Amino acid sequence: MKPLLELKHVSYAYHSKSGETMALSDISFQVHKGEFVAIVGPSGCGKSTLLSLISGLLLPESGSILFEGQNETVFRDKIGYMLQKDHLFEWRSIYRNVILGLEIQNKLDEKSRARVEKMLMDYGLYRFKDAKPSELSGGMRQRAALIRTLALNPELLLLDEPFSALDFQTRLNVCDDVYDILHKEKKTALLVTHDLSEAVSMADRIIVLGKRPAKIRSVLMMNFEEKGLTPLGRRNTPEFKDYFNLLWKELNDDE
Repeated sequence: MKPLLELKHVSYAYHSKSGETMALSDISFQVHKGEFVAIVGPSGCGKSTLLSLISGLLLPESGSILFEGQNETVFRDKIGYMLQKDHLFEWRSIYRNVILGLEIQNKLDEKSRARVEKMLMDYGLYRFKDAKPSELSGGMRQRAALIRTLALNPELLLLDEPFSALDFQTRLNVCDDVYDILHKEKKTALLVTHDLSEAVSMADRIIVLGKRPAKIRSVLMMNFEEKGLTPLGRRNTPEFKDYFNLLWKELNDDE
């Protein structure tokens, strides 16, 4: 089966007056439709740089990035990018925030409005659609940010530490919310995170990067005996601790 996303021998370096700093070296992996893949690695190893390359914000210095077998310049409108902060505009209502991307891309029509309203209804935000972002909790704001990203109907979602600004309890609940929404919407996702527990609880597969310049150290498949568990449900299984310890060992062996 043809992968949705494929990276082939991708490398990237930052250039400045003082010289060249290699960020990524010879990165190759595939993501198939419907998968939830997490990327972990030491701080500063280039995880966010990798997402910038996949989204087309940066261009690889060598190697190639293919989406459904096509060059990256073709697929940029099929990728949604969810950042660490929700970046909701306080002067716009929640509804006007979630349709912002549709307005910018001139895609706001009757069909897209109906889809947005259905998501607001399905995911518990419809009665807050006229509220301002400051009137919502952190978890609800992140849900609104996700709906804004999904409003453009991307085929692949890039999630760059999307829960890092939340307190621990809210983070656990929002992980479950986001996981549930992505599965209901049948989306493929690529998550960058520093939180190993988060990676184990959400991902089908975890790609472990080494320190800069990052290379792929290992790939771990998440196989839980009980199927269909939520992220919170996975945290209560015996396998969770084993996978966490494997990741911890991989990352600490790299130090």
